[in-house]
Amino acid sequence: MGAKKKDKIITMACTECQERNYTTTKNKKNTTGRLELKKYCSRCNLHQTHRETK
Repeated sequence: MGAKKKDKIITMACTECQERNYTTTKNKKNTTGRLELKKYCSRCNLHQTHRETK
């Protein structure tokens, strides 16, 4: 079971150290803005905000 055709794979980067740690899918029709999630950053050793990158 892969991602649906409307879903696009995006990369999440830490807002503090800019390391790209996570990939996830997003339906661009329903969510038009940039996705922001609070995730664990292994470089910072903290839970930081991760923002969608290009």
